[in-house]
Formats: sequence, C-alpha cells, structure tokens
Amino acid sequence: MATATNVEANAVGTIQWLSAPETSIVVPVYQRQYRWDIGGCERLLSDIRAVAGENQTHRHFIGSILSAQDSSETDLILIDGQQRITTLMLLVAALHHSVQEDDPALAAELERVLVRADDPSRTKLRPHDAWADLYDSVVLDRRSDIDRESRFDDNYAFFRSQIHADEVPQIWAGLQKLEHVSITLGAQANAQQIFESLNSTGEPLRDHELIHNYILMGLTHAEQLDVENRFWLPIEQHTGEMIGAFWRHYLVMTTGREIAANGEHGVYSAFRRSFPRVDAEHLQSDAATWRHFAEIYGALLEPALENDEKIRRHLEGVNTFGRSAYPLVLRSLSEYRRGLTTRAELIESLEWIQALYLRRALVSLPMERLIARLCRARDESRDAFMRAVARITPSDERVAAVLKYVELPHAAYILSRIENVDDATDFDVEHIVPLSPGDSWSGDGIRTWRDYTEDEQNSHRALAPTLGNLTLLEQPLAERAFGASFADKRDTAYARSAVPATHALIDQEAWGTAAIAQRTRDLTQLLLETWARPALPEIDDDGLTPVLDAVRRRGWPAGWDREFDYVEYRGEHWEIKDVRALFNRIFRRAWTDDPAAALAYCAAHGGPIYDRMAWKGQWDRLDDANFLYMGWDSNYMMNALQGVLEESRIGAEVFVKYSYIGNVM
Repeated sequence: MATATNVEANAVGTIQWLSAPETSIVVPVYQRQYRWDIGGCERLLSDIRAVAGENQTHRHFIGSILSAQDSSETDLILIDGQQRITTLMLLVAALHHSVQEDDPALAAELERVLVRADDPSRTKLRPHDAWADLYDSVVLDRRSDIDRESRFDDNYAFFRSQIHADEVPQIWAGLQKLEHVSITLGAQANAQQIFESLNSTGEPLRDHELIHNYILMGLTHAEQLDVENRFWLPIEQHTGEMIGAFWRHYLVMTTGREIAANGEHGVYSAFRRSFPRVDAEHLQSDAATWRHFAEIYGALLEPALENDEKIRRHLEGVNTFGRSAYPLVLRSLSEYRRGLTTRAELIESLEWIQALYLRRALVSLPMERLIARLCRARDESRDAFMRAVARITPSDERVAAVLKYVELPHAAYILSRIENVDDATDFDVEHIVPLSPGDSWSGDGIRTWRDYTEDEQNSHRALAPTLGNLTLLEQPLAERAFGASFADKRDTAYARSAVPATHALIDQEAWGTAAIAQRTRDLTQLLLETWARPALPEIDDDGLTPVLDAVRRRGWPAGWDREFDYVEYRGEHWEIKDVRALFNRIFRRAWTDDPAAALAYCAAHGGPIYDRMAWKGQWDRLDDANFLYMGWDSNYMMNALQGVLEESRIGAEVFVKYSYIGNVM
C-alpha cells in the first residue's frame, strides 16, 4: 500500500483536540470573515443535543479540519474549518460563562478549550487581526456596555439565551462526542489545491477570494500580515465592491485574452496561469504592480480623484460607455503616470477609445470580443494600437449617414462636448420638436399639430430624437418651456440660454424637418471632428473576430456545427463552419508548416498529438508515427487551436466570421 507523504489525516475527538495543551490555532489572513448566522448555530446546537442523548458509543462527525504547521511558529494555521471551530468556541464560551461561578470544576474543563495553558489571557484560537480583539472580548467575557453588532456577539448571545445553566453538563457531554478528521499538511503539500477541493461544497468562494487565498497561503503568518497590510488592503480600498471586476480587467490587460466572469472561476484560473509562483521572493514586485493598477482603477471608478481636469473629463467620457474599456485605459494611464508616455499621447488614446465606442454605438455595432485584441495591439506598439482602433472604428461617411435618422445615444454626453458645456448636470436634453407634440404645438406659429398631415406628423416624430433636433437647456428654462410651441420656447427659453448652440436658435423663424436636417448636417461635422477616428484607411466592415478572441464554449451546445460563416487563415479563405473542423484543419496545417511548434505545444499540454492511438476514440493520422486525437469537447478544442497558433506566433493572422447562429449562441 502506498503511503501519503505530504498529508496526514486522523480521526480525532474535536473537544479533546481543542483541549490539548499544545493546540494553538491561527486563522490566516486570507480567510473570509466569520459568517455563520443564527440558523447555523441553531442546527449545530440541535445536533449536539441529539448526540448527547445517545449512548456512549454514539458519535457525531462534523467533517474535516485542514491545517498546516507555521514554519516560523508552533501554531497550527487553520486552512479550512474556521467557521465551525469559531462557532464551537463561542458555544463553549457561553457554557463556561454560565457555570464559572457555580461549578468551578466544569468551568475549568471548559476553559481548557478556550485559552492557552501557558497564558490564560490568550485564546487558543487567534482570528484575523482585524477582528481578533472583538473575538477575544466575547470569549474572555470582556465585553463593554457599548452597543455594537458582530456575528461573534450575536451567536454568543444566541447560545446564552438557549442554554440554561442546569443544561450545561448535558451539552458538554454532547460536545465531547463530536469528531472530525484532522488533516495536517506536510511541507511539500499543495495547500491551495487541497483547500479548493474541500471548499467545493457550501458557499462558494468568489474569484477575488480565491486569488486572495492563493497569494497568501504559502507564506508564514508574519509574511501574510505584511502582504495583507502593504498590498491587499490598499487594493481593496481602491477597488471596493468592484475588486472582482478589477482582477478581470487587469488580467485582460496583461494577457490580451478575453476572460469570462461566468461563475466558473475563469478569472482565478487566468490569475494562476499568469502567476504560477507567488512565493515571498516573487510576491513583492508583483504585489506592488497590482497595488499600482488598483490605485489607477480607483481613479477610473471615481474620476474626481484625477487632479488633471482634462484627463478627468476624458475618464468621465469613457465611463459613459460602461467599464468594458478599462483594460485599455489602465495600461495607458499607468504608462502616463510612470512617465513612459506624454500627457498628449494619453489624451489621444482616450479620445480614440471614446470615438470607437460612440461611433460603433451610432451604427449599432457591438463591442464584444474587441478589447482583448486592442490590448494585444497596445502591447505591440502605439502604431499597432492606432491601426487596430482604426480597423474597427466606423468611417465618417458611415456615421454621417446614420446620424440623419438614428436616435442619438448618450445625448447629454455628446451635446455637452459639441456645445461646449463643461458640466451637463444642471441641463436637460431639450427636444425642439417634442417627442409627443400636443394638438396645439406649432413649428411655424401658423399651423398647429392637428393641422399637420399624417405623413408630416410621422416625419417629425421620426426626427424628434435625432441629433439635429436636440440641444442642451438649463433645467429651470426647460421646465418653463415644456410642451410649448417652437416660437414660445424660442422667445422665452432659448433666448435666455447661456449655451451658444441653444441661443442661436433665436435666428430660426420656424422649426420643422428642413431645419432639423440642416442642423444635423452642421452638428454632424462637429461630432466627427470631436470623436475623430485615427487618420488611417483601415476599417473592418465584415465583423471578423481574431481567433484568439473566439468564444470558448463547454460541451457541444446546440448550433455548434454552424457557428461560423467562414475562417480567414493568413489571407486564405476556409469554408469551415464549426470548431471541430477548425481544430483539425489548424493542427494539420501546423503539422505541415511548423511541426516544431506543434510538438512543443503538445509536449507542454499533453496532446492532442500522440505517437500512437493509445485508446479507443476518433483519431486522425498525421503521418505514420503521429496521430491527432479528435475526441474532446468544443472548449478544449478551441483552447488547443488557439494555443498552437500562439506557439507558431501566427495567432494574430487568423480570423473567424461568426454566423447568425454563432452570434446568438
């Protein structure tokens, strides 16, 4: 029988284990805060009461407790089991405080569970420093009269309220029948992998919590405290509730690959691939970099933190379109702050990003699967980034054509810039022709809305939300002019407006479709100049997606065999419709054009090319001595073909064109 060398597991009595003089437990820094609620405490107490009533041979199993010896101390580092052990300690504390005056002998037994034998002022369980004093004050009965709220207080109070002093011996007898498997890790054990497997049930950890654990788990307790205080806490402070999004955007920026945040720990997996070693030596420089980017991320979330007014306004502009561009902006702002690029270059990049988003929104093009490819181009060179942005930014002609009839998106953002309004907070977007004119509304002061023909009314309604019919108007003036005819609004509101473009409407004798069309032409030119695309000829109207950004789908979802219209491979047009056929074609081509790269990829990843058909399944013969296995799912095949293309350094030269089915999958 093989013997485990890195993991020692023993079934032990939980109370006996906790009572042992040598037991001293430290909750590591990476552990989550204590979370058990009253419901969990109620179930635990019910189980203990039930086992207390059974005969002496009956035991109650509470699961496994995973710990490791701190290399620099005698304490046990509690890797998994914090919630259960902490709750048991609160229960024992409640029992102890109930009988400490009336039953000194029983109180002494209970006290051996709670405090160290060499120092009764120190608890055997030492929580995270952030809440250690709170825990100690409950367990050692040092709570003040100050009103406060904590899970420690709440759960302790619940136990005190549920247990009468006369019942303490019975509960104590039940506690002594608890058992668990004590798992102690050796020096070479993979604590993170074991923790993840044990944590596969119950409340799942989020990606950033897994990253936190992964970073700190291999360090001593002293090193954990140092990294936590100097790096992790500042990262949390800068990113707040968006810490999970920060890690995803940071990894998109650094890897140049799309990372799904779909509940399958894609962000954590990407982090582990990017940082396979997080020992104390490597961690210092890496963590300083993470903290640097977290600080920048905080400025993206709150542009008011940026001191440069012009840069601040551009960051606010980027936020108009959400946070998907953050990987690009992180890199640009970081390089500027580190003196690697000029202020003018930063502002130009922010202008390009806004122009890309706005123009694609105007012509109804999606932004999916674009940011990672731009991050790759940004890493290559500034010129490559400029060409990549130009390639996917709609042209002036295309934008001008749709502005004649499209409903203007992000109207306040657009109008504030082209009408030179620094802050549109106190302004309304004014529809010169109302979206729903009343019967008495008039554009020329002669005919009312009821006198317009049906075609005229439809034309006015269609143009009401377009660029030429919109302007900014101070809120008090907008409230006063609401629903009024054009002449009334012109004389009582527009004439008093401080916005030059709005004030200029006083020169209009009447307002209708012809006036809207003329104003659209005038403002369109301003819009195209304000949100200019890089002055390069590249533009991709065909919607090709770089294969490195292709969606990786698990299994074989419905429609997989018609996912693509075609594939472009280094200028060649391939009539390939699905991942399976693409996988086969890519690997056969790699075997022909660059067999060294194909073999290098397979050696590093354990396939899919083998020197023999080693098991049953579908194989494709490459030559007499090498075979391609064709039996895995869509997700594996896409990862593998992307990987071998990267190994051959031609990933950027292969594109897929999604079919209608592929786009809706």
